[in-house]
Amino acid sequence: MNTKKIAEYRALLNVSKTATLKELKTIYRNSMKECHPDKFVGSDANEQAEAQSTAIIEAYHFLVSIAPETQEKVKPAYENTIKNAGILDFYMENGALYISFTDGSNFEYFGVPKNTYIKMINAESPARFARRHIYNNFLYRSASKLLAEV
Repeated sequence: MNTKKIAEYRALLNVSKTATLKELKTIYRNSMKECHPDKFVGSDANEQAEAQSTAIIEAYHFLVSIAPETQEKVKPAYENTIKNAGILDFYMENGALYISFTDGSNFEYFGVPKNTYIKMINAESPARFARRHIYNNFLYRSASKLLAEV
């Protein structure tokens, strides 16, 4: 997931970076009312409505996961993890850096340049490198639920 995709999600729901969870929920509900597939049963527009509603659901769930309120809620656990847990594994996929920690936590970081990832791979201590260059420099979200679903 790259930052371009985040911008596309925000554009799809027509929200800013600072949208609150309440605003996101209201916009999501209104968007779903407009394009819900049940409104188009038996018509050619049904498939398009299904695709549109799937995109809206995906955008909503993602934006909720990176909303400032959500970030504040997970911050104490996140701070504890990056301070006390070691890195179990890390990899980059689809423009996002995934880090699994020894405490069982998993986080996804957005906008990490490929050359920064390569430097992390080649670092004597990837954990030290991440503390200095990743943890507080990039947008993140908990990826524990995402990895549990896979």
